[in-house]
Amino acid sequence: MLELILVVSEPSSTADRLCDLLCNDGMPSRHATPTMVLTDWQLEDGVPDLLLVSATLGMDIVRRVTRRIMQMTIRPPTVVVFADDEVVDLTPHVTAGLDYVVPPFLPRQLVSRLLACHFRQAMCRTAEEIQTTADLLKYERELQIGREIQAGFLPEELPARAGWQLTARFRPAREVSGDFYDAFELLGGARIGVVIADVCDKGVGAALYMALIRSLLRHTAICMDTVTGSADNIEPERDADATLLLRSVLATNDYLTTNHLRQGYFATLFFGIVDPSTGSMVYINCGHNPPVLRRPGGDYTLLGPTGPALSLVPNSVFAIGRAQFEPGDLLFAYTDGVPEAKDSAGRFFTQEVMFSLIAGQVGAADDLLDLIERRLRAHVGSAEQADDITMVALRRQPNRVTGRRRSSTAPSAPAKDASVSTTRSPSPGRRRAKGAPGTG
Repeated sequence: MLELILVVSEPSSTADRLCDLLCNDGMPSRHATPTMVLTDWQLEDGVPDLLLVSATLGMDIVRRVTRRIMQMTIRPPTVVVFADDEVVDLTPHVTAGLDYVVPPFLPRQLVSRLLACHFRQAMCRTAEEIQTTADLLKYERELQIGREIQAGFLPEELPARAGWQLTARFRPAREVSGDFYDAFELLGGARIGVVIADVCDKGVGAALYMALIRSLLRHTAICMDTVTGSADNIEPERDADATLLLRSVLATNDYLTTNHLRQGYFATLFFGIVDPSTGSMVYINCGHNPPVLRRPGGDYTLLGPTGPALSLVPNSVFAIGRAQFEPGDLLFAYTDGVPEAKDSAGRFFTQEVMFSLIAGQVGAADDLLDLIERRLRAHVGSAEQADDITMVALRRQPNRVTGRRRSSTAPSAPAKDASVSTTRSPSPGRRRAKGAPGTG
């Protein structure tokens, strides 16, 4: 049964007659003008199951009245249009898919027709809800598959070298992410490439662009292990690392701007190539948050941008940056999800807090990322994670001193057997080089 039928029309004898017929047949009903419903109708006035609307009212008014009633209930009311004298008034309403009743209005016939309309619309809504739920489950499954595929783009193993620590954290805000990090061997294992990047926007589109950039950059860098020719102001025979780095970034940017500029995506990126035997690093920062190179005493240097974001400007110019790891130095690279993490009041974690944690923590690379993760979780609290969070830390171990003898843990040349497999920690998104030497 219907608990309340609301007859919506301007004052008319037809509306009054409909209310009388319905009430006499045991169907509670009330008459209200559109203005009364839109401005004065309150929850205590009742929540109608069915709106019996005059065909003289325009479709815009019918939609507004329906939305007003829907604000009071989780289920939309049944809407049926009635004709006064001119049946032609029904035309726009019937075209829009609404049910209708026409005179003569006979008591039993009117109630039967309204109940039939109500149950038919209820069944249609139920069918739509079932289909929506099925579509949502399918979509969620596809997103889960996408997340699993995206996880495959992250390195299963991080290169490990005696005297070095390399670790990372990755926590997407959604099922898929526009952030990524990578680490891989170059020049026959003599160098380690370290990458962290953030694609503009979020969601599936950003994740697809992430996969494209990651594959392009890694493939290009590895395939250019043998460098010939020359690049701007670089002699490849004397500076193979810088030549390899520059050509990899240029080739990736050229492909993206030639083939995907119209998509409007771009990515900030930091790509560094480290020589573990000497501690030297060449890097290009494509508009990314400056990584922090922290010294053992707590001082630090920011490795700022050396060129624009990838896929932003055709024929971009990128400069080579250089840094030197001394024993005990640590490189911390991150995406903007770290300093811009918000608590429930909308307050940022801030770069100042992040820098203070980096300067104050002089232990292992894992220890620093664990500390920042704990502080981030405490800051965010019950608030929803608004952006992807990605962190990478690379540390050159401090020299060990035993008695009067002081020896370096870094080998004179990188050994292939120093690379070992990695395992994931119990916390999701954490990867590190397992089996690397102790923290010192």
